[in-house]
Amino acid sequence: MRLVLIGPPGAGKGTQAAMLSSALGVPHISTGDLFRDHTARRTQLGQDAGRYLDAGELVPDPVTVDMVRQRLGEPDARHGFILDGFPRTVPQADGLARILDEHGEKLDAVVELTAPEDVLVDRLLAHGRQDDAEDVIRNRQRVYHRDTAPLLAYYADLLTSVGAVGSTEQIADEVLTRLQAGPRPERHPGT
Repeated sequence: MRLVLIGPPGAGKGTQAAMLSSALGVPHISTGDLFRDHTARRTQLGQDAGRYLDAGELVPDPVTVDMVRQRLGEPDARHGFILDGFPRTVPQADGLARILDEHGEKLDAVVELTAPEDVLVDRLLAHGRQDDAEDVIRNRQRVYHRDTAPLLAYYADLLTSVGAVGSTEQIADEVLTRLQAGPRPERHPGT
């Protein structure tokens, strides 16, 4: 299974990716983890990313794509993966398509986790960092909709939308059920 999870901040992508990784027997690959790993190991890519992260800026797409390319080339990802936090933009999605083409592979599915914005904001306020004020969280929601929402059209043929409200187990079960059924966009009120 080659799967991409997308959704706004607070939708539970990391939690669901970890649960699905266990259920499907494929690695959970998070760009946040990749950035931290490369930075800690002081690789060239880590140093490149670190300059942007230290300045509070987004890491440029070519650096992020190269990190993902390396990670997908590792043996545990040969038979599938769950990407969390990548791609975030259409140019990154194009980069992922090139990586998969290089290996004669394709994505099996893209799962969008959805929830009403007020639910997402409340989750992030309850579980977030102390410096996460509501206005900062709402801005992160706006940035997601501006930058990442175009992926919904890009991946329309592979897309399945799942409501991310309920217990983590219920959501994971719904994702697994939808993956077995195939792509089926479902829009939820307030998302």
